[in-house]
Amino acid sequence: MFNITRRPRRNRKSSAIRDLVQETTLQVSDFIFPMFVQEGTRQKVEIKSMPGIYRFSLDNLLEELNEVVDLGIRAIDLFPNYPESKKDRFASESYKEDTFYLKAITAIKEKFPELVIMTDVAMDPYSSDGHDGLVEDGKIVNDATLEILGKMGVAQAKAGADILGPSDMMDGRVIHMRNQLDEYGFTDVSIMAYSAKYASAFYGPFRDALESAPKFGDKKTYQMNPANKREALLEAQLDFEEGADFLMVKPALSYLDIIRQLDENFDIPIAAYNVSGEYAMIKAAALNGWLDGDRAMMEVLISIRRAGAKCILTYFAKEAAFLLNR
Repeated sequence: MFNITRRPRRNRKSSAIRDLVQETTLQVSDFIFPMFVQEGTRQKVEIKSMPGIYRFSLDNLLEELNEVVDLGIRAIDLFPNYPESKKDRFASESYKEDTFYLKAITAIKEKFPELVIMTDVAMDPYSSDGHDGLVEDGKIVNDATLEILGKMGVAQAKAGADILGPSDMMDGRVIHMRNQLDEYGFTDVSIMAYSAKYASAFYGPFRDALESAPKFGDKKTYQMNPANKREALLEAQLDFEEGADFLMVKPALSYLDIIRQLDENFDIPIAAYNVSGEYAMIKAAALNGWLDGDRAMMEVLISIRRAGAKCILTYFAKEAAFLLNR
């Protein structure tokens, strides 16, 4: 007989005991579901690189949201797909009152008043250059971009947005946006700052969805170097001091250490974006029979929560909600 005092397997001997001692939980209310809207009617266009994810016209989006809400998902992040004909170098379409994206926000809020609507604040969906900032002489200029982002943020708040998501990575955008929101009376509108947004290879399918890839160069002068960790603390500290209500890490799966670092250093909620490439990898492997898609999905999501994320932006939201509700 072996004299083994501590036997951890005793706490794994049955499903009931495993559930009893589970350290990290995952629930549907943790999810923010990224969704795509485009102009037109009766449109539902599958994104080839993201099986199961679609761009919707507003009428079909409202129908889809009935199912989303019925699953218990309480927050979405809405992204617009604009035709090239409406893009210019100043992203001026982004704050026009009659633009379809702002109308979609208002329509969703009217039909689903309890649903949290998060929006994207960056120039790339509206920019003829495909960059997150204003381009002058081949360079992305910072401070002139802030003026555009401020107008965009106020327009989205006016349309009914609950949370603004500045995803541009320009210096000083959080404080400028907070000042603009407060000046126009939108003191209750939150800011979820993309604080540690890395220049990642995992964004490819998202750019397919928005058809917004850069027309030249890359985004490495404003998105972070994947090799850097301490820099994330600097970016997060600045966003925290400037009034952000949430700090986000993007992508999530390759940056679990960054999620943990921010969670340990800041007493506001940490969000993580389980991005399109992470979604596409699991979907592709599952479709080829190389792994169990449902198990891999849930393992990824629980790992993001375990790292310290309070909320997760994920394209898996509907599928995960279905499994969690069973």
